[in-house]
Amino acid sequence: MLYVAGIDIGSTYSKAIVLNDKREVVGQAVRRTGFKLGQASEGVFEELLKACGLERSQINYVVSTGYGRYTVAFRHAQVTELTAHAQAAVHLFPDTRTILDIGGQDIKAIRVDGNGRVRAFRLNDKCAAGTGAFLEKSARYLGLTTDDIGPYAMRSTNPVEVSSVCAVFAESEVINHLSNGVPAEDIMMGAMIALGGRAVQLMRRVGLDPGFMLTGGMTRNEAMVQALEKNLEAKLNVAPNGLGQLNGAYGAAFLGLKRIEKLIADGAPIPPSAGQEGFVETVPRRRWSAIGVVKKIAEPCNPTAGCPSGTKPITIHKQKKAIA
Repeated sequence: MLYVAGIDIGSTYSKAIVLNDKREVVGQAVRRTGFKLGQASEGVFEELLKACGLERSQINYVVSTGYGRYTVAFRHAQVTELTAHAQAAVHLFPDTRTILDIGGQDIKAIRVDGNGRVRAFRLNDKCAAGTGAFLEKSARYLGLTTDDIGPYAMRSTNPVEVSSVCAVFAESEVINHLSNGVPAEDIMMGAMIALGGRAVQLMRRVGLDPGFMLTGGMTRNEAMVQALEKNLEAKLNVAPNGLGQLNGAYGAAFLGLKRIEKLIADGAPIPPSAGQEGFVETVPRRRWSAIGVVKKIAEPCNPTAGCPSGTKPITIHKQKKAIA
């Protein structure tokens, strides 16, 4: 039996999942990332092993993805979030063509083809009003926890408008509604409708091809799903059993499983992990950059005095190639 793990180190939550060679989910784990990404990857992996009832030595292959994918020391390969989400979405729901991933610090809209290849994407990671963090902050003013947001909003009978496009002003709007006696559930649902509207605008920029799928932590929020479906006037594909939040990790494991099966078919050995080869970073790089890490910045040369003594060429660390 083969076991492949997918590790998704997000800016807010770290997710992990194990698939066996029958494409069955063996176990999963979710925990807060915090600011030490290397520790987050180790922590969520240990929780995953406990959930699966497996030893570390039984995991044949590990693929990382997400914001902190390069900091996972025990990975064998890494993939971008876009690739991971696209592959998982089309595998779980073959009719998916447009994906919306609502994360804690960003929102991604991805258009894919029938083979799970990314055709277009747009990212919002600059404005907090368009991310899950906006709902968390709004909930905090209302005295709610993150898990309470969805059930509480479902009690709304008359959602109020939260029209500000800036998170700071939107929070002020929430406070004003609350001071004017508006029920908290109506404010919370209004905030969800506002976030849903901004998310759909992002989706329109990649093209609203029918076959919509929602991924990320908001898949656990029934009120958010309803707000998006009402705006889109269409049903959303949502993975069952909490897999929506682990869609990126699932995609990483799915791609890793295909890779290891090919290695076995070709009679090739499983490569060493990144940690064994020294390809580990302690901090995340710019998310979409392919630029390597500079070891030393060279001093500039003076046209008349020549180059400083002892100046050496810039050294670039090589990175392991991504799958797909």
